[in-house]
Amino acid sequence: MDHSGHGMTTDLPPFTLGRGLEFSPDLFFLVGCLAALGLYGWGVARLRRRGDAWPVSRTVFFAVGVLTVALVMCTKLNDYGMVMFSVHMVQHMVISMLSPILLLLGAPVTLALRALPVAGRGSTGPRELLLKLLHSRYMKVITHPGFTIPMFIASLYALYFTPLFDFLMGSKPGHIGMMIHFLMVGVVFFWPIMGVDPGPHRPGYVMRMLELFAGMPFHAFFGIALMMASEPMVEAYANPPASLGIDVLADQNAAGGIAWAFSEIPSVLVLIALVYQWYHSEQRQAVRKDRAADRDGDKELEAYNAYLASLRARGN
Repeated sequence: MDHSGHGMTTDLPPFTLGRGLEFSPDLFFLVGCLAALGLYGWGVARLRRRGDAWPVSRTVFFAVGVLTVALVMCTKLNDYGMVMFSVHMVQHMVISMLSPILLLLGAPVTLALRALPVAGRGSTGPRELLLKLLHSRYMKVITHPGFTIPMFIASLYALYFTPLFDFLMGSKPGHIGMMIHFLMVGVVFFWPIMGVDPGPHRPGYVMRMLELFAGMPFHAFFGIALMMASEPMVEAYANPPASLGIDVLADQNAAGGIAWAFSEIPSVLVLIALVYQWYHSEQRQAVRKDRAADRDGDKELEAYNAYLASLRARGN
């Protein structure tokens, strides 16, 4: 018997973590993950052959980020996520709030800009197209907090509390498109806040923290709304297969708890990354000032001392 309209059978046994982690690849995401790892590895190898360094930590972050996508989309977590709201919510939280952070810490855009060859004069290659995209008006719009924060919030409320979610769950392309949307919304939300890559919108560190905390509470509110509901909120999960042996409201309550608890995890990770970046930014600025002082004989300090001396002279 078909449950979701795209080949998901209803004879799944009761969920256990072991069953959920069994390999069950979605071809689209399997190919996408392998392609992402392959392209990133090509970029790192190209830099190394040229004698340029690339931080190992960035490679590790990116690889783990891709593996988190594979974890929720290429295992039976994806199968159970079609019929269990709680498992789907794990998928949503990981792919929209954990995977983007790890991928961004891998600095894939910076790697691409350094690894891709420069096109000849008068011609346009992949590197030039990427630069054009980074400086486009479109990119300025989709990375601005006036867009990213409402989109981040709408991905919860406008999706789950309207018929749109049931429509997307009714077909395989719709489900894949929804998961890609979760990933992309997470990327554009976290990129201006803590991404290593260059971008059109890069506010100061205090403003970045404010942007982070402007979006996170809505995940908690969404989770609480699910936990307090006395009836199924999403039609797609209102009639789970009997073989699962689950209670609909209990499963929905668990989904709400996951959404509420998961909002804390990225906040901590992003704050750690922000503090680390802020510290290193201050260190680099101090080094630049020291070098400038060495070059000009510390004229800035001399000018300040002369200013103090003039103030004392006026006082006398």
